[in-house]
Amino acid sequence: MALTALTRLPSATLAQCELSFLDRDPINVDRARRQHSIYRSALRAAGATVVVLPALDELPDAVFVEDTAVVVDELAVVATMGAASRRPESDPMAATLARYRRVHRLAEPATLDGGDVLRVDRTLFVGLTPRTNAAAVDQLLALLAPLGYRVVGVPVTACLHFKSACSLAAPRTVLVNPAWASPDLFDGFDVLTVDPDEPAAGNVLAVGDRVLVPASAPRTLARLRADGLHAEPIDVSELQKAEAGVTCMSVLIT
Repeated sequence: MALTALTRLPSATLAQCELSFLDRDPINVDRARRQHSIYRSALRAAGATVVVLPALDELPDAVFVEDTAVVVDELAVVATMGAASRRPESDPMAATLARYRRVHRLAEPATLDGGDVLRVDRTLFVGLTPRTNAAAVDQLLALLAPLGYRVVGVPVTACLHFKSACSLAAPRTVLVNPAWASPDLFDGFDVLTVDPDEPAAGNVLAVGDRVLVPASAPRTLARLRADGLHAEPIDVSELQKAEAGVTCMSVLIT
């Protein structure tokens, strides 16, 4: 099955990004661009056709394309993003997504960041955070339940997005930081936990036959390899200063 990864080049204004949980640390944009290039190469090596969208320099967080939409097999869902400064990112991504999927827009008062949505098989776990609200969960349920999806709202308080706490490491394997999300959510799926000294390691990217893991989480990387997964480290340290994870810089479409 063909795999496409939508990406966007880092903005010149990346250092002015939104921050919720980290103190502001100077960001070297040139280094971030080099790391993003390596990230795109890793996606290609995993078998993805990588689409590189131009930087939106007036929008500091626009490199984090995952937050603009939720894509399932049948359609793409776009909503007003939770942070007001990021809302102009959605329209350009909606125009791109229209090449691949029918695009549906959630209605106000729904706010939604794609980083709050973890799809495992036909279940969408949706984090309730300052960026994603209950109205978005209700509208997703009304839209997707007729297509055979479950939609489960999950309160999140300890991290920026739900996928900061947990992510898909393989088609039915979830990697979880149990301090930020309960492994009990994923009953019926295989669950692995991060090394307790690497709390941000819950965000990994399953792509093709491998899983990309931040180089800052070597112990969790070793756990994934010990479980038989083809886990590869990737340095996203400069982008992590903007509260980035490895999922947030691409939208995967099959």
